[in-house]
Amino acid sequence: MSSPPLPARSVRDPRLDVFRGICLVMIFVNHVPGTVFEDFTTRNFGFSDAAEGFVLMSGIAAGLAYSNDFRDRSMRLWTGLARVWRRVWTLYLVHILTTFAALAIAAAVALWLGNAEVLFENQMKWVWTDPLRTLVGLVILTHQFGYVNILPLYLTLLAITPVLLFVAWRAPLWLLAASILVWLVAGLYHLGPPNFPTQGVWFFNPLTWQLIFIIGLLTGVALKDGRRFVPVRRWLQIASGLLVVYAAFSVQIPAVSKATGHTLWLAKETFHLPWNITAFDKTYVTAPRLLHILALAYFLSSFAFIRRACAHRLAAPFELLGRQALPVFALGSVLCIGLQGVKHVTGVNILADAAILAVGLGLQFALAAARQYWPKPPKAA
Repeated sequence: MSSPPLPARSVRDPRLDVFRGICLVMIFVNHVPGTVFEDFTTRNFGFSDAAEGFVLMSGIAAGLAYSNDFRDRSMRLWTGLARVWRRVWTLYLVHILTTFAALAIAAAVALWLGNAEVLFENQMKWVWTDPLRTLVGLVILTHQFGYVNILPLYLTLLAITPVLLFVAWRAPLWLLAASILVWLVAGLYHLGPPNFPTQGVWFFNPLTWQLIFIIGLLTGVALKDGRRFVPVRRWLQIASGLLVVYAAFSVQIPAVSKATGHTLWLAKETFHLPWNITAFDKTYVTAPRLLHILALAYFLSSFAFIRRACAHRLAAPFELLGRQALPVFALGSVLCIGLQGVKHVTGVNILADAAILAVGLGLQFALAAARQYWPKPPKAA
């Protein structure tokens, strides 16, 4: 008897990996502040930056990877829970390793380059001024170093993803409405997980950033079901494109920026709008930042030629980075702390800036290639 035909393998959409890879590059460049190349990253051409894009695509990836386990009430629910929470534990371990590796590389810069300043930047000073409480805070995620603090947000949101996916299959619009309400209330009253031993809330506040993640999650669930969460409409393409272009002009042209600020202030005073509708704040993902990343994502995802461009061989390096996003991000986070110290030594020097970023990105590409192409040991029968 002939064997039954194998099911066709689904073709992986290259856009997710390519844009995730581009976000990783932009995040790394932004995390070595002061280089001349920082002026050419996406945050200089819109209200949002690569972090919002990375979280949105993390939600899409989670929806694609885990949604089928929560589609019905079968025993796959327990398998899905195990898969998601195993990933959460991995993210926690990577974050702790990244945190202490960043501390070590900052110490190396101080020891061998004579630049102790880096030890007191990026929230590291508390390790020396309040070591006992800070070490507790690092482990329980209530104290996070700057530039290595996005994984706590991601693992927190991923931990509740099983519940979110269960609702997403059954009442997606109710889930979206609840997410918007939480975002609005958290921003209005400045709610969020508290820091310890310092004051305030997490810089990447899960109560507000969850809205970007959940929109990505709903998008991933819809894609898994063979449809778009928001259909392609010409008027939406025009509106999202105009918003993206206007945001670029507003950031780049002082007169437009001043007009934008005045218009938002006038709207707030006239209609008594909540502050997070008109302000520009990253912790609470205020409305201008939120609308910009959603408009940008919709615009880029609604044209077929973008998908073809992402499948081109010239986009392959970014796709490689995107496929290995977690180890690449972890390595980049550690390197950027050390390279900040190097940047302090080199000063304003375009050749040094190029060398610093080339070394850092080269190491990240090498890690991604090793993870992707290194021969795997044969699986046991």
